[in-house]
Amino acid sequence: MEPVTAALRLPAPKPPPDPIAAENRRAEAAAAGSPRGGRFPWPVRGHVLAGYGVAAGGAHNDGINIAAARGAAVTAVDGGIVAYAGNELRGYGNLLLIKHDNGWISAYAHCDELLVRRGDPIHRGQTIAKVGATGGVSEPQLHFELRRGKDPVDPREFLAPAPSAEAGASGRSG
Repeated sequence: MEPVTAALRLPAPKPPPDPIAAENRRAEAAAAGSPRGGRFPWPVRGHVLAGYGVAAGGAHNDGINIAAARGAAVTAVDGGIVAYAGNELRGYGNLLLIKHDNGWISAYAHCDELLVRRGDPIHRGQTIAKVGATGGVSEPQLHFELRRGKDPVDPREFLAPAPSAEAGASGRSG
């Protein structure tokens, strides 16, 4: 009787995410043009309602959705030129696109009010819009995207540590 040596070929399990590789990608992005050490400031203070990537139902979120009070100031994450200001793109409501140096584009959607127009020069930290609930959302929030050229990236990989109310209320002194 011959020994049974049937080879069952299973796909190799995916390795867990490599935090060092992720940090290296962030450092490479910083060296390739992310401003100020690879970090953009947050465009609005609030908690993340929906993260980047595959969402419920198989849809893909090309940015993050940040809950904020209606009318809260939305600020530009970096200087640039307004490439689009309008509401013609279905689902986004009032939307701004800003072209930045080194191929970056930032997008700000669901705004109640746009405070700048196409072609306007923008500086980092400038108030450019007010948070709203326009487009396909039911509560006030900012949909924020970062793109490197035409490719969306996870904004949280390029944003400074999130501002939070808990940071000041932790009881720790620094």
